[in-house]
Amino acid sequence: MNSNNNSRRSFLKNTVLLSASTAFPTIWSSSSAQTSPLGKTIRAGEKVNLACIGIGNQGGSDVMSLYKTGLANIVALCDVDMGAPQTLKVLEMFPNVPRFQDFRQMFDKMGNQFEAVSVGVPDHSHFPITMMALGMGKHVFVEKPMARTFNEVALMMKAAKNRPNLVTQMGNQGHSEANYFQFKAWKEAGIIKDVTAITAHMNSARRWHGWDTTIKNFPAGQPVPNTLDWDIWQGVTQPHDYNIDLVNGQWRSWYDYGLGALGDWGAHIIDTAHEFLDLGLPYEVSMQKAEGHNPFFYPQSSTILFRFPARGNMPPLDITWYDGVNNIPPVPAGYGNVSLDPNIPAASNGKIQPSKLNPGKIIYSKELTFKGGSHGSTLSIIPEEKAKDMASKLPEVPVSPSNHYANFLKACKGEEKTRSPFEIAGPLSQIFSLGVMAQKLNTKLEFDRATKTITNNKLANQLLVGLPPRKGWEQYYKI
Repeated sequence: MNSNNNSRRSFLKNTVLLSASTAFPTIWSSSSAQTSPLGKTIRAGEKVNLACIGIGNQGGSDVMSLYKTGLANIVALCDVDMGAPQTLKVLEMFPNVPRFQDFRQMFDKMGNQFEAVSVGVPDHSHFPITMMALGMGKHVFVEKPMARTFNEVALMMKAAKNRPNLVTQMGNQGHSEANYFQFKAWKEAGIIKDVTAITAHMNSARRWHGWDTTIKNFPAGQPVPNTLDWDIWQGVTQPHDYNIDLVNGQWRSWYDYGLGALGDWGAHIIDTAHEFLDLGLPYEVSMQKAEGHNPFFYPQSSTILFRFPARGNMPPLDITWYDGVNNIPPVPAGYGNVSLDPNIPAASNGKIQPSKLNPGKIIYSKELTFKGGSHGSTLSIIPEEKAKDMASKLPEVPVSPSNHYANFLKACKGEEKTRSPFEIAGPLSQIFSLGVMAQKLNTKLEFDRATKTITNNKLANQLLVGLPPRKGWEQYYKI
């Protein structure tokens, strides 16, 4: 029997069985031990058996970070290009671990030997791998953003909800660091309240900066490296000829494969505000600037306005996203120089209008203004004089009990709950999907939060689902 067909049949069969099994409560043997989908109890002294899909670049970093927690056994490695330079570090670290190029074959041959998977592959492949993993009863750590389209994220959230015994975590690592615990503590203490606007910015150079924005087609085909399985790499997307500018990080440049600067950095910059200010989904997303707009890859600079309604006793809130090396947001008086790029001299006129900022955010509330960086960087109150006045009123911020990787593995063992599970990371990822749709169409989108439809643009509403999956990959869209 063909191995791929066998794994697909197993996936579909297990999906049906697991959906039915959610009608019964999860059985816990103790507060520190969870009954795994395999029927094996992972106890406090045992490690989680982990299969790693995507072992180069960020995926490789995830493998090493998960292993360094001391909580995981690496039992399988999978990558579409096992001969690439970026995979060597992991392969040398685990020379005796079984290796696969096709994740479906890995599930088929070794699915009974691991409880969890890490998914560190290009954005467009997050969805099918995650859906198969959940369907086969595996805990999932998947890199950010969760998926490429609004509908894919919705299906991932539904699949996870149908399997409450499974643990999910999106890889926005700062969501387990100081900014997470500070934002939570400051919000609960009433320090962060009545937020009306957030500026989010990422002005570093991107891979597509300087590319020809007048292109009419995808880049011309090139010979496929003999170590790369190009068919599997393309996954659910419609096929294109191989070109070096489509792989190894360059994939993030293209609408077909990645979610650009917003999907890459948004999860590290607006994640805490999104969760603790209960933002949910926006009712409007509009392009304010799209320099170098074209239908293939991301603009050289983008300014995107996301509008959120009032929530309970919280006022309406706007997030304005800026990317592009020369698309610098305005900064408030008293901003200071801490987050300025150290290579940029102060303005001669004394006004703070820097030509470059490190990635981060400015949060405006009715009483206070905060500035912060990305990932786990903490917020500070500005101007400095106001920060000094507030110092005695600030609550103590708890120290994180576990980093993002340990948090996931401990959750697999029943010892913690993940901080970025799909029910939290999903709507955040859908915001990025909506932003990318506005970028691609260079327009304003009106979004009905209740029906989850775009009401002013028929094409955009169709893009919530996107193009049909490539032939042979349809089964991942069925729950």
